[in-house]
Amino acid sequence: MAGLSSYAVRMARLSAKIFGEVVRPTDSKSIKVVQLFQEPPMAKRKEVYDWYPQHKIYYAMTQKLRFMGLLRDEHEDFKEEMIRVKKLRGKCKPKKGEGKRAGKKK
Repeated sequence: MAGLSSYAVRMARLSAKIFGEVVRPTDSKSIKVVQLFQEPPMAKRKEVYDWYPQHKIYYAMTQKLRFMGLLRDEHEDFKEEMIRVKKLRGKCKPKKGEGKRAGKKK
């Protein structure tokens, strides 16, 4: 018996196609490439796209808690105080239509 019959070869190829295996016999380097392409891409892996925390969600949550008075963020309080003091001294940006050019037209 020299080898498999043509029917057995065709059935082996068909079963390999059905079960997602390599259809024709290949060397080990080619099988490595096939295995690389069978894995999901890097961008679809959970450990890659969930690497960093959801900053937008955390920021929105802390802003809501601050507004309700349940959270005290001293840095945000300091920034708001600085803006308030600038407005009192007249150093902040003017509202739209109240700048230097608006005063010249009248």
